[in-house]
Amino acid sequence: MTFGRAGVLPVGGAPALLGRVAHALHGDLTVGNLETTLGAGGLSKCGARPSKTCFAFQSPAGTAVALRRAGFAAVNVANNHSDDYGDGGLRSTTAALHAARLAFTGRPGQVSYVVRRGIKIALLGFAPYRYDQDLLDVAGATRLVRAAARHAPVVVVFIHAGAEGVAYQHVRAGMETYLGELRGDALLFAHAVVSAGADVVLGSGPHVLRGMEWYRGRLIAFSLGNFVGYHTLSTAGPLGVSAVLHLRLTQNGSFAGGYLVPVRLDGSGTPALDPSAAAIPAVSSLSRLDFGRAAARLSREGRIAGPFASREHLRRSISLSCGVPLSSCSSSAGPLSPAS
Repeated sequence: MTFGRAGVLPVGGAPALLGRVAHALHGDLTVGNLETTLGAGGLSKCGARPSKTCFAFQSPAGTAVALRRAGFAAVNVANNHSDDYGDGGLRSTTAALHAARLAFTGRPGQVSYVVRRGIKIALLGFAPYRYDQDLLDVAGATRLVRAAARHAPVVVVFIHAGAEGVAYQHVRAGMETYLGELRGDALLFAHAVVSAGADVVLGSGPHVLRGMEWYRGRLIAFSLGNFVGYHTLSTAGPLGVSAVLHLRLTQNGSFAGGYLVPVRLDGSGTPALDPSAAAIPAVSSLSRLDFGRAAARLSREGRIAGPFASREHLRRSISLSCGVPLSSCSSSAGPLSPAS
């Protein structure tokens, strides 16, 4: 999520950008990837360079309040734009998030905890940059996740991993690179943190939707694409196809239900619900092509079949029993609603 840059800010601010999708963000815990600095701190990394070769994102500190009011409870700040304005930008972003009482995760060594319905949830974010929790240190990441799992029954991991753009919609084994940067081995990393205790892995970075995989009964969404990017992100073709992922988890983190809400970004980077529902067949196809038997399967309505569901079960649109859910059985919106 980005909300503009110096000299290019939306009239009405973040509330105006989120207005057409706000009702899709309701949940016990709504989270997203904040790919911008907040406030007015620091010096731009771009200096006098033209914007065609360098991108630095910053929006007013009040953006954090707008996110909170829109329903967000926490954001990931582990990404390649959290340091766009240096140490001053890091400090001003932290101050804005604290002032808005918006939880965040992704700084080196950081594990954040939130409590919902009496259940403690650990949040950890990773990206391949010095100012973020290191995605390239898989051993260190597994130790951190394992420690978090000892303190919380539900563990959510954010990864900002992979190359960018339409050419990189598929998940492939091995280290990905982009513009000379190591962008991580998303497959290896995601499997490692799930083995260490992560209950769901939420991806960003490629700016396009990627497939979803079941691994050891846990869901990995390798990229949820762009969600909002006011005149900062390209929205052409697949770059403008997005979704809100709703999940319902039990008190021990296992999957109890989920679905995609299709979203499309217009030319300005403003999101709205997508009547064509393009995200659903896109994610369904990418999942099947990349993960085969381990692919997450989606119904035509966007409902996600559980890790052990049969094809017939999917055709019946997934009749779920509640067990001990994080949210009530009657609630259509799950507690964990990650916006891409």
